[in-house]
Amino acid sequence: MVGSSVDDVLEEVAGLLRARGERMTGPRRAVVSALARQTDHVSADALVTLVAEQDAGVHRASVYRTLDALSDLGVVQHVHVGHGATTYHLVRPEERHLHAHCRICGSVQDLPSDLLDDVATMLAEEHGFVLDAGHVALSGTCRRCQRVAHS
Repeated sequence: MVGSSVDDVLEEVAGLLRARGERMTGPRRAVVSALARQTDHVSADALVTLVAEQDAGVHRASVYRTLDALSDLGVVQHVHVGHGATTYHLVRPEERHLHAHCRICGSVQDLPSDLLDDVATMLAEEHGFVLDAGHVALSGTCRRCQRVAHS
């Protein structure tokens, strides 16, 4: 959905909701619109603020419920970054990807979805563990912060 217009995203999500027998409510429209305008990953608290700027009548709890519903629908990917914080962004199911989180500046970078395939295979074969790395970010230090630290 990255690069799509807000109206196109709203139409696509509304269609997916209808296909599940659900509808595009006012709060859902406000949350999807706010997410569609973002170019970065956004926290739920920041999203509450963005939605309130659009529609002051949307309650915080509605934003959280909408994020859960949109995650279940597969159009919002949530990612746990550092110390339990969670960020959100719009995504098509085929666009799901992994993330890296800089522990110094807090930036979140998108990574290829197949980056940990070899690790996942090894974990499954040797330990019977099925890896689901899409909901957590790898923690480390970004290039910019490394440069600053070494200057």
